Amino acid sequence: MQQSSEPSVNSEVSGTCNNIETGSTNPVCESEVQKRNVEHSTSNMDTLIHLLKANIGNGFLAMPFAFKNAGLYVGLGGLIVMGIICTHCMHMLLRCSTVLCQKLKLPSMDYSEVCFYAFDSGPHGLRKYARFAKGTANFFLVITELGFCSVYILFVAANLQKVVNDHHTPEIDIRLYMVAILIPLILINFLKNLKYLAPVSLIASILTVIGIAITFYFILQDLPNTSTVPKFSSWEQFPLYFGTAIYSVEGIGIVLPLENNMKNPKAFGGLTGVLNTGMFITVLMYSAFGFFGYLKYGDDVRGSITLNLEANNNLIALVESVRVMLALAVFLTYTLAFYIPMKIIGSWFQQFLSDKHQCIGDGVMRATLIFLTFLAAVAVPKLGPIISLIGAFGSSSLALVFPPILKMIVFDLNAMGRFYWKCWPDFAIIMLGISGFIFGTYVSVLDLTK
Repeated sequence: MQQSSEPSVNSEVSGTCNNIETGSTNPVCESEVQKRNVEHSTSNMDTLIHLLKANIGNGFLAMPFAFKNAGLYVGLGGLIVMGIICTHCMHMLLRCSTVLCQKLKLPSMDYSEVCFYAFDSGPHGLRKYARFAKGTANFFLVITELGFCSVYILFVAANLQKVVNDHHTPEIDIRLYMVAILIPLILINFLKNLKYLAPVSLIASILTVIGIAITFYFILQDLPNTSTVPKFSSWEQFPLYFGTAIYSVEGIGIVLPLENNMKNPKAFGGLTGVLNTGMFITVLMYSAFGFFGYLKYGDDVRGSITLNLEANNNLIALVESVRVMLALAVFLTYTLAFYIPMKIIGSWFQQFLSDKHQCIGDGVMRATLIFLTFLAAVAVPKLGPIISLIGAFGSSSLALVFPPILKMIVFDLNAMGRFYWKCWPDFAIIMLGISGFIFGTYVSVLDLTK
């Protein structure tokens, strides 16, 4: 068995860097945390672009489909509440990372390292589970992000198929479009750090903004009365809404990598920081798009609303350009989603390679993982149910279950061994995440088997 590379913190003298109970910090330790040796650090604007691009992707275009499974007003209210809870959980994770970095005098941590050190420095009864906590976090991160990548492939292929089918018959199988984009996808994912990915994200963001603006123009034409769609759908369909919504608005996997790569990490959190700014824009846009998109197309709305767009001969070229632009934007977004699983699996894989084989091994691993996401998309080419399944299975655990647990260990159980009355909101969030995981996964699998 591999020995853990993490230093044990069981004998760490408490109080040297912070009062972990209150979160107060020593200025010397805080300045030490800020000294990160990042070769290609990102600015505040770079980070905001990455955050928006990670959150506003194909999940944005699936939001009207999510509202279909919840109803017009329940979908709107639920999305706002979920956005607030997800942002709160992102701040929980960020606070835990900051406090643990200060305590251990480390410059940064990723998600799984926060899990490891939280357990390893927590109450004695939890310390033996530190390696398991890290492995579990890595498992869900890899599965979720690779699931996102598979959805991206499917989204791009579905929109390209729609463009071609509008002008040519017979219909070409969607899997052939996936084959066509496979080699370009492998090549673009040899960009290896976030600094180089910033221009890619910027291009994708510009295309997304233009595409969404044009899509919104079509949605707002001849809107029916709100009485034409149900205010609440049904309890049987609601888990599908939960899965799609949590898939769309949570971006917790990218939070620490973005914060770790910033020139000024302190600008990421805070009331008017990059995180709150990005999430406010995200939830606002999702709410408007889901509400009016579902109102426009009702129960005929599809897994991506771009597949619903119709126009007369004068505007058909505009509709097709929207599909192409958004397909290209999502194609470019694949690189950002792929960054996290490649970082996790790549670092594990490289320990088995000699120094002279590191570069070749990295390339082989990248191509292999991309091919696996391609095979997953080919196996189940159903956009709406796949989005809901990934959201319920992976996103709910990462976004809603793990952060409250880590927060309680780091702040509420530290060396005390007892719970506080103030932990009840954390338990409520955990139960929401577990319920969404169980019911959302179950209903999504049933939907896929239809």
